[in-house]
Amino acid sequence: MRHGFKGRRFARSVSHRKSMFANLAVSLIEHEQIVTTLPKAKDLRPIVEKLVTLGKRGDLHARRQVIAQIGNEGVVKRLFETIAPRYATRNGGYLRIMKAGFRHGDNAAMAVIEFVDRDTSAKGAADRARLEAEGTTEEAAAA
Repeated sequence: MRHGFKGRRFARSVSHRKSMFANLAVSLIEHEQIVTTLPKAKDLRPIVEKLVTLGKRGDLHARRQVIAQIGNEGVVKRLFETIAPRYATRNGGYLRIMKAGFRHGDNAAMAVIEFVDRDTSAKGAADRARLEAEGTTEEAAAA
């Protein structure tokens, strides 16, 4: 019996699970919408909602707590400056999970997890900026 054990183990060690959720949280904050398996999305929601609540607090200690948990200062800056002020008047419920069918390879249940009032232009913006920067450096090297 698993009485008193919260959350799923995902057949991973504690450190691997912690890293996996930190990476998922970074991707979700950066793109504001990601596609993952349904159990991972369900376990990710409380983690990110607590990070947004810390972002709403906005003090230095909260910022350091978020950095300690996800380890990416650029994403933490985005969380504190753009995402947290967006939800200043909302008391929780920052994320939505929508079922997205089943994956072809192993028939795993998939889900889309996203911020409720998300910025639709944010998805893939970092990747587009990186590709444009690489394109300009390649053009400069070719010239």
